[in-house]
Amino acid sequence: MKLTIISASVREGRKSHRAALFFKNFLIKKYQADVSIADLNELNFPIFEERLRFQKNKSPEVVQFAENIKQSDGVLIITPEYNGGYPASLKNVIDLMYDEWRRKPIAIATVSDGMFGGMQVITSLQFILWKIRAWTVPAMFPMPQIDKNFDVDGTPGDVAGTEKRATVFCDEWMWCIEANRRMQLNH
Repeated sequence: MKLTIISASVREGRKSHRAALFFKNFLIKKYQADVSIADLNELNFPIFEERLRFQKNKSPEVVQFAENIKQSDGVLIITPEYNGGYPASLKNVIDLMYDEWRRKPIAIATVSDGMFGGMQVITSLQFILWKIRAWTVPAMFPMPQIDKNFDVDGTPGDVAGTEKRATVFCDEWMWCIEANRRMQLNH
């Protein structure tokens, strides 16, 4: 199973990438998945001007990113909450593609320094993914006080409790991935 984690923050001093590191290690260990992190901070895509399929001079990084999303069985978006919304870097990448998102099982994990773990960002992100025909997984994984609950390498302070929550969340995502795979076989 091929999974892609999108680490959405490009902010200096970001902490949400800790969650991406946690989930990469967790998914490899628990599900023996082939997991890659698409770190938007490293990819540094140009600001959206046109969908990828209509661009005349496609950057190789953007083409590779789109192919990776297309080939993935599922995508996990790790996004911080900034003032009740998601970062522009994530909106930029979502708008860049269309067909690659169609019926793709996408799980959303939200992060914040505050007590609510980014809960306010979930509905707006689900709505735009729904508009482009992605399949958002009906499970949430908010991570409050990320700087206190995860170290810089993605290790949670409460390993057992975090892995227990992550198992419930990821099992729902895996169910959607398997359902999607079976539906594709029948078409």
